[in-house]
Amino acid sequence: MITGWHRSVLLSLTALFLTNCGGSGSTHMASSGSSVAPASLPPCGIEGTGKNVQDCSGPGLEQLPTGNSLIPTCAPVGGVAFTLLVVGSGDFSADSVVQWNGSDRPTTVDGAQLYAEISASDIAAAGTATVTVKSGRGASSFSALTFTISAGGVSPQSVAVDPTGKFAYVASTGCPDSFVGSVSMYTIDATTGVLTSLGSPVAADYGPHSLAVDPTGKFVYVANDGDYEATAGSVSVFTIDATSGALSLMETLDAPCAIGPGSCAPSSVAVHPSGKFVYVANEGGFAPTTLSMYAANVTTGALGFVGLATAAGRAVSVAVHPSGQFAYLVNGFDTPASVSMYAVNSSTGALMSGGTIAAGTSPGSIAVDPTGKFAYVTNAGSNDVSMYTINASNGVMTSGGTIAAGAAPSSIAVDPTGKFAYVTNAGSNDVSMYTINAATGALTPVGRIDAGASPVSVTVDPAGKFAYVANSNSNNVSMYSIDAATGVLTALGTVGS
Repeated sequence: MITGWHRSVLLSLTALFLTNCGGSGSTHMASSGSSVAPASLPPCGIEGTGKNVQDCSGPGLEQLPTGNSLIPTCAPVGGVAFTLLVVGSGDFSADSVVQWNGSDRPTTVDGAQLYAEISASDIAAAGTATVTVKSGRGASSFSALTFTISAGGVSPQSVAVDPTGKFAYVASTGCPDSFVGSVSMYTIDATTGVLTSLGSPVAADYGPHSLAVDPTGKFVYVANDGDYEATAGSVSVFTIDATSGALSLMETLDAPCAIGPGSCAPSSVAVHPSGKFVYVANEGGFAPTTLSMYAANVTTGALGFVGLATAAGRAVSVAVHPSGQFAYLVNGFDTPASVSMYAVNSSTGALMSGGTIAAGTSPGSIAVDPTGKFAYVTNAGSNDVSMYTINASNGVMTSGGTIAAGAAPSSIAVDPTGKFAYVTNAGSNDVSMYTINAATGALTPVGRIDAGASPVSVTVDPAGKFAYVANSNSNNVSMYSIDAATGVLTALGTVGS
């Protein structure tokens, strides 16, 4: 997944080719209770004879790998049939056939590329499959490769808990070169805090990067930052079954790349406390990028585009003040990094700029405490957290200094009592724990606890009893209990994302 400032050129070029890739600013609807299955086409930019390949050629698109390789390398369990691209180190013979666990699959030969039809039954169970090629010189030059059928999400990026504390949701970008990402669903044991899977994840869109649950617990909104070869990103809307917690895809809206420059690759989503407005930080395109504003139907969850607010740099993380009067946007990657402050129009949800304040190096995540008096920003480049106080009348932030974190802090959450804060450190694979001074908002470290590989998101349940961390590189979620007196975390184990 391409991230950072270099998206600016790639995603702007992508916008020129969206009509070829099926992205035209439209809304993709799904019937109630349904979910969108992964596409059966390889991503745009794969060159070949045109068999099951979208024509999205253009400057800046990624070239195919050379040598033995597969696209995709994995798929979600229970997915639909798809075309597997097998790339060799040289041309295959005309009678080459792809084998899946030793059994032939319908194959089309195109030089150094083979297109094999993989059925839904082939990926009906979690595990691995061995892919080989038989016949001719392709058989002797192609080494066996392993394809993974994943039972959970791959590369989790964001975790959130519904306002009842009964369900948790995890957005995962998916297998490298796979068609879409997914959202995993869990129930939460009210006594132990342990997560139990609700079954196979539901499909989202390309690159789910952030998700948020609305305050009524009826909808989940997912910011998909896209795959620059095929789409410039979108926002997916899911409805929540109040009894089971299961998600159903309601609609997906393309990022408004054609409406304004710098409005591609949604990277963060936040819901207004009223549930009437949704805000999406768009990280891609030429900087300064934008913040998309949507009006949300409180009955159906459907989004109506309101417009774009300009960021002061590259928009990476957005949060709404608990009063609903203000919103804050982290401008990351670019120098100088900052936080943009906005006033919220209570009728329309439109944002009015209130200026900026400096952040640390490579800021990536912002959280506002539940009292609305303080805000915190993680700075991955300077390995610290910026602390701010908030003026209750105008929402203006004032710097309160910084506090050290672990390596490459990536996400921060404040517990619902406002007494504790937790920071995931993607570089040191742990979580920093802090107490919060109720008068000043200052953070005081109370230790660090191990997480999985590359923890990138943290959330706390509404009761303040449990914390959950999404570990991007170990493909799981760490579960913790919270000491109500000290805020210290105790590990409860992990669950696959």
